[in-house]
Amino acid sequence: MAKKQVDKFITLENGELAKATFPVVVSASRSTDIPAFYADWFFHRLEQGYSAWTNPFNGVKSYVGYADTKFIVFWSKNPRPLLPYLDRLRQHGIGCYVQFTLNDYEDEDIERGVPPLAERIEIFKMLVDKLGKGAVVWRFDPLVLTDKIDMNKLLRKIENIGDRLLGYTEKLVFSFADILSYRKVQSNLRRNNINYQDWTREQMTEFAGRLVNLNREKGWNYILATCGEAADLDGVEHNHCVDDRLMVRFGYRSPELLKYLGAEILDTSQTDNLFTEFEPVEIPEDAVDIGDGKYVVIRKNNRDKGQRAACGCMKSKDIGQYNTCPHLCEYCYANASKEAAVANWRQHKVNPDAETITGK
Repeated sequence: MAKKQVDKFITLENGELAKATFPVVVSASRSTDIPAFYADWFFHRLEQGYSAWTNPFNGVKSYVGYADTKFIVFWSKNPRPLLPYLDRLRQHGIGCYVQFTLNDYEDEDIERGVPPLAERIEIFKMLVDKLGKGAVVWRFDPLVLTDKIDMNKLLRKIENIGDRLLGYTEKLVFSFADILSYRKVQSNLRRNNINYQDWTREQMTEFAGRLVNLNREKGWNYILATCGEAADLDGVEHNHCVDDRLMVRFGYRSPELLKYLGAEILDTSQTDNLFTEFEPVEIPEDAVDIGDGKYVVIRKNNRDKGQRAACGCMKSKDIGQYNTCPHLCEYCYANASKEAAVANWRQHKVNPDAETITGK
């Protein structure tokens, strides 16, 4: 018989009790750039113990408590504001890694709100120095084709960044812009005279093959992975952006996190002791090496079945809100309009410590 779920409550700032969900893993956030624009808000809410979230589909407000949170996956195009807060996370016993979308569309002016490329590359390196190699994942996402950006140009852009990140990243995650699936994105691009082209299956296969060759010829040896792409591409993995293997690698010191993920630590270090006889420890091929002869094995399937079929992400609670990112990228699907995003950003500035991102 399944164990009955026990309701859990938080005390709101006004003294009232409210039912809340208490995630172990938080995603911050697929819906907006919390590190770039809402880092102060997020860490204030973390100290307060909760934040409020509004369901984008039914408008219902709900609460997220942070008492059980042991790991955070950050998503950002400019995570510089995270840097002064990372030590605070450690003090709370919370691990993290960063999905850093580091594109180069400077000449085409379709990511107007992000810092210059050179500055973002330096931010990437600063984060790696703080968190460790592997804890900052390079994303070139999405790959956009236009009358001014062909495959050759995209590969040159990737080559430039890939050379400059050598030694600072282990992986390159990419996706192909799916513009035809989002009418508001099509409209926004047309309104700004950007003559987009949708990717064909043949183009995806060709591009992936050329990227695999580039990775090998340059000696990068990056893991190449797609985000949310159904196509199987030779030499390219299907990514798990919210990744339990990365979580245990950078959060294995938390027993609560390991229990939640169904993971355990195997220690082979004692098998070399000359004076004591130990049974040999068998290490599965997919075990995560955490050093000093220790490995983490994940025994549980943590995949989030609520995500798209091609998405390999693990279970987490996303705390972001659509229509709040003022990067104003031309291909953005998370903003219904630039005007709505800017209006919500301004509302946030009026009430920056509110329960919700929007300050409402």
